[in-house]
Amino acid sequence: MFLEIFLTLALGTIVYLFLSRKKEETLPIEEEWWGKGQKPDSEEDTTVRPFKVETTEAELNDLFRRLDQARFTEPLENSCFQYGFNSVYLRKVVSYWRNQFNWKKQVEVLNKFPQFKTKIEGLDVHFVHVKPPSLPEGRSAKPLLMVHGWPGSVYEFYKIIPLLTDPASHGLSDEHIFEVICPSIPGYGFSEASHKKGFNSVSAACIFYKLMCRLGFHEFYAQGGDWGWLICTNLAQIAPNHVKGLHLNMVSVTSMRFTQLLSILLGRYFPGLFGFQDEDVRRMFPFLKKGLYRILVEAGYAHIQATKPDTVGCGLNDSPVGLAAYILEKFSTWTDPEFRKLDDGGLERKYSLDDLLTNVMLYWVPGCMVSAMRFYKENFGKGIGTQKHEKLPVQVPTGIASFPNEVLHTPRSWAQQKYINIISFNFMPRGGHFAAFEEPELLAADIQQFVGRVEKEELWREKGK
Repeated sequence: MFLEIFLTLALGTIVYLFLSRKKEETLPIEEEWWGKGQKPDSEEDTTVRPFKVETTEAELNDLFRRLDQARFTEPLENSCFQYGFNSVYLRKVVSYWRNQFNWKKQVEVLNKFPQFKTKIEGLDVHFVHVKPPSLPEGRSAKPLLMVHGWPGSVYEFYKIIPLLTDPASHGLSDEHIFEVICPSIPGYGFSEASHKKGFNSVSAACIFYKLMCRLGFHEFYAQGGDWGWLICTNLAQIAPNHVKGLHLNMVSVTSMRFTQLLSILLGRYFPGLFGFQDEDVRRMFPFLKKGLYRILVEAGYAHIQATKPDTVGCGLNDSPVGLAAYILEKFSTWTDPEFRKLDDGGLERKYSLDDLLTNVMLYWVPGCMVSAMRFYKENFGKGIGTQKHEKLPVQVPTGIASFPNEVLHTPRSWAQQKYINIISFNFMPRGGHFAAFEEPELLAADIQQFVGRVEKEELWREKGK
């Protein structure tokens, strides 16, 4: 009798744990309202409206006046970019911005791809939507959602979009041709910011999932770095049956297990014990210098934005020069940490001033710096490791392009604790945090090969049924 009771209880416990685990495998799609005031009783307008970037003389005159009145502080001798943005080079950037940068011409560049807006959960969401110019007979394009981060924008993707939508014309294989959708995170660029507290990465993922469904895509790929990494990860947790594959060019671990902590101490000496490859060891060690110290040097902005974004944000929203220094310093040190040793921060080694200032203008023109910075507080305000999505594994097939100059390297063995179905993990030969902006060809090729693997695995599964 006691044996029967024990077996019944044991079986019941196993069933309960199994069902509980199943429930925890996905995040719920929440119905929220982030618009002004109370949610209206009427149905939300789901119209998708064409959008174009525009500018006015009044807008430009206001910018020029502020640039003309900028005050500069002389840098310390031989300080380069080690104290932040060097003001000698900043004068050059401001002079170029004031006298040579042609915003009207860059507006035409921005408008070369179709753009749209649509209302979701009370917010006007902006997105770029580019279809292939042509498709081989009998072929269809693969929908690909690409999500930017901070301090980037949808403009980061302007060089990679043609490589994905028309690969053959750019020397790439046309085995996989994409239809690319690049939304601006609400509060960034031309997407309306939340009017209420609490809008975080899961909230953005829910909105982007609804956007893809509204556009008629019930199966699609998702790709991202920076905040795009987290938003696309959350999207895979919300709708694993709809996200065919998740491709990331940045991965971060928000909770450390004992074995991971131990690998920090011993991984340099016993790499195989912790699943490290030679390249992992090269990028991670010595850990005090390449891990802890680098995070301390580079993460000051994150602490400010995760605690008091409005205080600093109001100054950056009022000063275009301050805004440019704050944003472009990240495009220096996050592209290559060695650029701190250069007087010009190495900015023009990888980017043009036109491209850099166009990205800055996508914060200046819509006045969105404060709302963009608030995204840090909404995501980190409750503490790291406390959110439900941080504890859930990702089941979706995952590909990771690991760029050598990313702020912090995450080895595959660490990433696999979260992304349990990694089918592609590649050490990229060069590049940093802004992969699509800096190395579009490398990133496009990695996306192509990842999707190829997903499609082959799917074909094998179908044949095995």
